[in-house]
Amino acid sequence: MDSVDDLKITPLHNAAARGHFEVVKLLLERGAKINSADHRLKTPLHLAAYKGYPEVVRLLLEKGTGVDSVDNLGITP
Repeated sequence: MDSVDDLKITPLHNAAARGHFEVVKLLLERGAKINSADHRLKTPLHLAAYKGYPEVVRLLLEKGTGVDSVDNLGITP
């Protein structure tokens, strides 16, 4: 569930970055770590917000994702 590649990208990062709402929901139900950070310190929330997927952002917020995490550029979601 929380497998990572060499850039610390998880399946949840990938699903959030592509706006796959149902996949994000399933991964969270199965215990994916909601606040995991990749090599750039970006969380799934950073990616969903940046790419413009409001439904995924809303779901992540409802599930308790952190909103104050700062990425490598000093940006919060």
